[in-house]
Amino acid sequence: MANLILPDSNIYIGAIRTGRDPFRPFAPGITEHDWEFATCGMVMLEVCRGLREPTLLARYRERFAVMIFIPTTPQIWERAAHLAWSLDRQGRVLPGPDLLIAAHALQTNAAILTHDAHFQAIPGLRVIDRLE
Repeated sequence: MANLILPDSNIYIGAIRTGRDPFRPFAPGITEHDWEFATCGMVMLEVCRGLREPTLLARYRERFAVMIFIPTTPQIWERAAHLAWSLDRQGRVLPGPDLLIAAHALQTNAAILTHDAHFQAIPGLRVIDRLE
């Protein structure tokens, strides 16, 4: 059984800023660790909106197109809203996009690959900061 990983937008954005290809580290994990990589609309929106070059945008869209796409269903919206409500009551106010991405991961039992500490506050979410 493959392990599903949902890279957060900061993984892509950080690689772009340093001139690295964020997709390159995914390849060995697919064959060596039985990983599968997923994306969702919110990650694609956050990443693609910052790409300035049309050729780079096209390349990212091609790469996202071959990943497992997790659609934003009514259940995911409901889960994100519940997360926001319950975390807010605990004094942990997280950005809406992070809650929506987390809801996608929780709904599909995916781990979030991220450098964002916000995700650590979400109960039941598997969070990893590097591929091993």
